[in-house]
Amino acid sequence: MIIDRHSLAKELPEFKEKIHELKMNDRHFARLFDDYHNLDHEVIRIEEGVENTSDDYLESLKKQRLHLKDQLYSILKSAS
Repeated sequence: MIIDRHSLAKELPEFKEKIHELKMNDRHFARLFDDYHNLDHEVIRIEEGVENTSDDYLESLKKQRLHLKDQLYSILKSAS
């Protein structure tokens, strides 16, 4: 099974430069970005079978990741 990584730069390529800028200059954005990255990493580990968990837990992580992505997107749109 191929695991699809959801890096923010891959998910929102049109904001690649803005993502970098905000990571360096906006602590709130940087924290959300780190949370997103860590959550994505955890989802990948579960999907790869490195960690075992319930399907419900995995789905809740994916929903959290989506919520963070929405927050980050909103900040990126406002900053552009």
